[in-house]
Amino acid sequence: MTLDAWITLVVVVATIAALARDAVQPAVGVFGATVVLLVVGVLEPARAFSGFSNPAPITVGALFVLARAVETTGALEPLIASVMGAGKSQRGAVARIVAPTAAASAFLNNTPIVAMAAPQVAEWADQRGLPASRFLMPVSYAAILGGVVTLIGTSTNLVVHGLMIERGMPGLGMFELSRVGLPIAVVGCGIITLLSIRLLPDRRAARDSFDQSIREFTMAMRVVAGGPMDGKTIEEGGLRHLESVFCVRVDRSGHVIAPVGPSEVLRGDDVLTFVGKVDQIVDLQRRRGLVSTEEHHLDRLGDEGNTFYEAVIGPQSPLVGQTLRQAGFRKRYQAAVLAIHRAGQRMDAKLGDVPLRVGDTLLLLAETGWRQRWRESGDFLLVARLSDSPRAHNPKAVLVGVIALGLVVLASTGILPILEASLGAALLLIAVGALTPRQARQAVDIDVLVVIAAAFGLGAAVADSGLGDVIADGILTVFSPLGALGALAGVLLATMLLTELVTNNAAAVLAFPIAMSTASALGANPRGFAIAVALGASLSFLTPIGYQTNLMVYGLGGYRFSDYARLGVPINIVVIALALLIIPLAWPF
Repeated sequence: MTLDAWITLVVVVATIAALARDAVQPAVGVFGATVVLLVVGVLEPARAFSGFSNPAPITVGALFVLARAVETTGALEPLIASVMGAGKSQRGAVARIVAPTAAASAFLNNTPIVAMAAPQVAEWADQRGLPASRFLMPVSYAAILGGVVTLIGTSTNLVVHGLMIERGMPGLGMFELSRVGLPIAVVGCGIITLLSIRLLPDRRAARDSFDQSIREFTMAMRVVAGGPMDGKTIEEGGLRHLESVFCVRVDRSGHVIAPVGPSEVLRGDDVLTFVGKVDQIVDLQRRRGLVSTEEHHLDRLGDEGNTFYEAVIGPQSPLVGQTLRQAGFRKRYQAAVLAIHRAGQRMDAKLGDVPLRVGDTLLLLAETGWRQRWRESGDFLLVARLSDSPRAHNPKAVLVGVIALGLVVLASTGILPILEASLGAALLLIAVGALTPRQARQAVDIDVLVVIAAAFGLGAAVADSGLGDVIADGILTVFSPLGALGALAGVLLATMLLTELVTNNAAAVLAFPIAMSTASALGANPRGFAIAVALGASLSFLTPIGYQTNLMVYGLGGYRFSDYARLGVPINIVVIALALLIIPLAWPF
């Protein structure tokens, strides 16, 4: 290997390690790596920043605007509510929600689809006494599967499309991916329907006494000095036999009492930590003699115009690694955190002292407009009202649907390239009032666009330094007994592994030059290898961190990290088998 190849390898490995450990935000990590390669002379400026002039990030930004218009007008919410139905059949419910989710995701960004569907699905399950954990992961997986059906189904497809154009190849057609993506989506959704109820755990069974719980939350309450609870035992105060909630500890002047027996006498200013179902914890606020440790904030908010929210912390949130106290949460967000849920763990520490992690779900009390104000900030992956119901029909929803259909028709027939069609759709959405200019600006996730654009430079370094050729030689050495099909399998597996470690867009850009070098070494048609990269980077089913929608349902479903592999492994096996079967037929070597 050349010196440039060694330098590129060190930078790429360091970047992957930093992103996998959440040591840096993706935009910072990928852009920083590109700048380092520019400074040390591996890249020329034109190559380092070629992604910023590529149509891919601009197209993705325009499609973000379309997706936000769909979310803002609630265009899909009536559909989601109607398909869930009134029955209790779990497998039937999974089938009804999986199909339309995948279909919608073929033409819209999957993040807002899951943002709209997940709270409604969780509420539907709660009302029927069914475990939400059986339904929320299928929603995420169906959205991922639908994304590989068309060019605009996910930003990764557009990234690969842009890379192909940059290399002098024809870009992807609107429905070119459908040759392999549609069979994968159909069979994948079938696997989800058949196996999700059997393979996904019912997290309510973690404790026999919590068989009616769907998610466990932790909340701290203070005993009012001189109040009705002061001087009474846990049992006398009616705290012994609460339905689906129990007291796990008492903090008394720096002394912790745990476990808490029924005869424990309460004293004024004791801080009690409760764990249980969200609705029951909320009811504790109405129990005389107990007040939330956030009482001063609740008083400031007042009793009118307030509601409860669930907010999921995302990987790019400034809250990650900070406690509520360090972040100044109440002052910054004008909301009171009443409980913290972390999948598979109980938050026994004081809420203000818990370092927050990606995927944590916060139970908040805030004014009714809080969701509209903060869901677009990027601080939270998902913000949903408790007991949320579908909004009233917005007349602009029809216009949004017509514009989305027009975009698909224009791009698929070749009347307009995808870049011009998507930009025209974004401007038209603003013109008809579906979004304000401010909402359109907020819809564009700048961090994602920076990752995409900067990753082009990282991919260029892999190609120009010769590192891509070296890795391709390694793939051919390992898989040479299987010929071109084995090499295709190697590229697909390597891309799928990368996307579980870093963002899907960065994985696509890093894997693309390796795929092209592999195809070149074989003398094979590179198009099929590019398709394998698009599939491998998008189809992430093994971890909650591999894809954003997986992380969105992580806390809401009460999942543990290992739960994703239970259903993800069978889907991955089917995806790999179908891809290796169909790609050589649709795009012969």
